[in-house]
Amino acid sequence: MRAAVLRDVGDDALEVRDDVEVVGPGAGEVLVRIAAAGVCHSDLSAITGVLPQPTPAVLGHEGAGEVLAVGDGVRNVSEGDHVIIAWAPPCGSCRFCLGGQANLCSKIMFGVGLMPRFKYADTMAFGFGGTGVFAEQVVLPSEAVVPIPSDVPFDIAALIGCAVTTGVGAAVNCAKVRPGSSVVVFGCGGVGISTIQGARVAGAAAIVGVDTVAAKLEDAKRFGATHAVLAADLMGVSDEITGGDGFDYAFEVIGLSQTIRAAYDATRRGGTTVIVGAGRSDDMVELSAFELFYMEKRILGTFYGSADVRSDFGRIIDLWRAGRLDLEGMISRRLDISQVNDAFDAMRKGEVIRQVIQFT
Repeated sequence: MRAAVLRDVGDDALEVRDDVEVVGPGAGEVLVRIAAAGVCHSDLSAITGVLPQPTPAVLGHEGAGEVLAVGDGVRNVSEGDHVIIAWAPPCGSCRFCLGGQANLCSKIMFGVGLMPRFKYADTMAFGFGGTGVFAEQVVLPSEAVVPIPSDVPFDIAALIGCAVTTGVGAAVNCAKVRPGSSVVVFGCGGVGISTIQGARVAGAAAIVGVDTVAAKLEDAKRFGATHAVLAADLMGVSDEITGGDGFDYAFEVIGLSQTIRAAYDATRRGGTTVIVGAGRSDDMVELSAFELFYMEKRILGTFYGSADVRSDFGRIIDLWRAGRLDLEGMISRRLDISQVNDAFDAMRKGEVIRQVIQFT
């Protein structure tokens, strides 16, 4: 089958091969035909080494498809089911899953992530984040697939697998944005746009999108931002909306220490700063002991939208059906797997919201 393989961290491009095979499915596993896969910035971060990933690896973690076969003991899905891939699947029985923090369960993700699930020639290959959906087929633990209604388009379902859940969940699950509040979102890519939509669903009165790429500001307004500005112009808008106090909620959706600091500074005293972006482990953020005490701002990290995929995927589908979330509009380009490197080039230039690889 065809798959896009990262041979070594730091490579300029992925290698699109047609001789890749999947391993399995074994007991407790499912074989999925991938129908659509979103191209996420985290995949680019795996290429550059910002996020750790053993190689060689089939990249891609935001996907949806159809179950082709199930191994012994699988009960949650059957052959023919349409599913969304969950790259951080809950085991269902650990303290996190039972305590309302299923997104923090690492029992399955870490175990699968360190297990090669593909092979080509004489080489075994990993799947990025334990998945690897830049491939025509993938084998996953049954917990990593969530069944969905068959009438949900695969490209829409793929976005729910990462960007939409991460962004909407950051606003709704993690920050718990209150109606009538003020919000600023740093970074207006796919996850940032989803965060803006989540803040709108939660009832925020003022939502400001911030980016360094002017074209993305129009995208922010199209998806619910009341204001959209270049980073250099944020202070004036903050004064206009908040009277200089700062925003009730600030979301950083980039993953850089300087923008995390900027989001903290844009938050009002007693407000909430939420870190959504995935950054480097050695990129340190400096905050003084005095300001942490005196400003009484909450600093929250959110992993995978603080979501329980078993219920939140369905909740997002319901919001989309009701017209509360615009997911069709988020798809900027539909590509074939052979164009995956073009997708990363466009991402580096900041030209797109979300690109989807469609398998035929």
